[in-house]
Amino acid sequence: MPHPEPSALPLARIHRMPFGAELRADGVRFRLWAPSHPSIGLELDGAEVPLPMQRGAGGWHELVAGAARAGTRYRFVLPDGLRVPDPASRRQPDDVHGPSEVVDPAAFAWTDGAWRGRAWEEAVLYELHVGAFTPEGSFRAAIGRLDHLVGLGVTAIEIMPVAEFPGARNWGYDGVLPFAPDASYGRPEDLKALVDAAHARGLMVLLDVVYNHFGPEGNYLWAVARETFTERHHTPWGAAINFDGPDSAPVRDFFIHNALYWIEEFHLDGLRLDAVHAILDDGPRHLLDELAARVRAAAPGRHIHLVLENEENQALRLLRDEAGRPRQHTAQWNDDVHHVLHVAATGEGSGYYAAYLGDNVKLGRALAEGFAFQGEHMAYRGHPRGEPSAGLPPTAFVAFIQNHDQIGNRAFGDRLHALAPPEAVRAVAAACLLLPQVPMLFMGEEWGATQPFPFFCDFGPDLADAVRRGRREEFARFPEFTDPATRERIPDPLAETTFEAAKLRWEDARRPPHAEWLDWYRRILALRHAEIVPRLAAIRRGGRFDILGEGAVAVRWDIGGGVLHLGANLSAAAVAGFDLPGRELWREGSPGADGRFGPWSLRWAIEEGRE
Repeated sequence: MPHPEPSALPLARIHRMPFGAELRADGVRFRLWAPSHPSIGLELDGAEVPLPMQRGAGGWHELVAGAARAGTRYRFVLPDGLRVPDPASRRQPDDVHGPSEVVDPAAFAWTDGAWRGRAWEEAVLYELHVGAFTPEGSFRAAIGRLDHLVGLGVTAIEIMPVAEFPGARNWGYDGVLPFAPDASYGRPEDLKALVDAAHARGLMVLLDVVYNHFGPEGNYLWAVARETFTERHHTPWGAAINFDGPDSAPVRDFFIHNALYWIEEFHLDGLRLDAVHAILDDGPRHLLDELAARVRAAAPGRHIHLVLENEENQALRLLRDEAGRPRQHTAQWNDDVHHVLHVAATGEGSGYYAAYLGDNVKLGRALAEGFAFQGEHMAYRGHPRGEPSAGLPPTAFVAFIQNHDQIGNRAFGDRLHALAPPEAVRAVAAACLLLPQVPMLFMGEEWGATQPFPFFCDFGPDLADAVRRGRREEFARFPEFTDPATRERIPDPLAETTFEAAKLRWEDARRPPHAEWLDWYRRILALRHAEIVPRLAAIRRGGRFDILGEGAVAVRWDIGGGVLHLGANLSAAAVAGFDLPGRELWREGSPGADGRFGPWSLRWAIEEGRE
């Protein structure tokens, strides 16, 4: 895809919100929803006497402050004297407990006015953590690595959550101020500069957002508006966010405006919605449905992609219209593909991997149809999981062999290259990267990075010991961690050294064997763009599969006037019985002409003129 021409004139982008701080000709309008409080004060730049806000209908408190301007720092003062940041703060210069800062969204001059995004079929995703992606760990520093991603064959970066979190380092899933890009990464304008620079190179930018809970430190919404939460539903994080009870309308609006804010004000190409199975909503219109409709309506003429993480494997959220376009959500992270490929490469069978190890039907299903579990009982979860998915196009699924969860939730944050032999990694990677599902890499995967990606955070002293202890107790139920001395070796998530260990060492990419891995990834992604991407729109439903042996499957997809074939032996033993029709696209290992595939062997081929 050619790079878009820059705009002739700089652009300003502003999302208007019914809350927070908004610059106006007569000052700054401050607005806060605090229905249980009879009065709210506004403290500007640390003034000793707060200004009284006016209480209006529906629990809203409002004030236009003529003395405020861009750069003014402010807090809301509750009746008991507690000073809190703005829940809709655009910037927190002094972390989650400090004052908010008035930001002028028009201060950044965009140059990507011609950018309309890219079709989903073209997507090759690259998940990255801003803090660990570069030595500097900033939005601006990430710009310097975008050309590497373009040369690799990536077409979209997927950024782990950046909403303001406590401390200097965090995965991002403990954010408490969802409108404020974390100050440790830079200013809001720096994130906009990253998006603008990505678009100039033809790269889409998606952001991971968390709408199912707030982090455990700095969540002042409990004090500001307890109505934000409900005891009618519970999640792993406690009382659920109130999306369907009394007073839920402002809560729903808060999160929907957050999605619109990122799409409009930051010109993002899409969102990855974290753990939507924990967004509990029994109302007449689920939050996910309303959010998708409003986001798409707000961005006509643009390619907007909404990607779900959904443990329930709900195919209904991924339905297409008659033209093959997503009705609501574009795709879902496909953990099932990861799990079948991971157990094939490593032989691991503990925890949820037990449900996949040695199950050839699940291997074939995940590759051909998307979901491995399509309504069957899953012993690890204790109830049925999933819905039939063969009627969905493969592009409704995001496939990967590594991501932040599957690496970081391991005790030591081990990457796949540390767990499996190179020939096994190449075989499962070749299956994933040429699959008609949309592929995703985790940062550093392309050169076989040896840096782990362990869990890290920077909570205050009230939480630090509990988190440290909980992390080690979490693994106590696994046989390999029954010994307390072994558990003590698990990296301390609060230690700065744990975070530093996760930072990519870019110099490794130029050294053997990493340079060879990088060349391999570049070549296979170039083939994907040349041979697979142009055919994806014609694949309107899942494929068909045959089981040929332990870890060995043959899969075929109708591509409109032809068939895409995958023959894969993802095991350490030779397997016979493969048919080898069509023009060969890629091979790994030793797939023989006699139909006998050696260990870790794979062949992709296209058969033209046949369905």
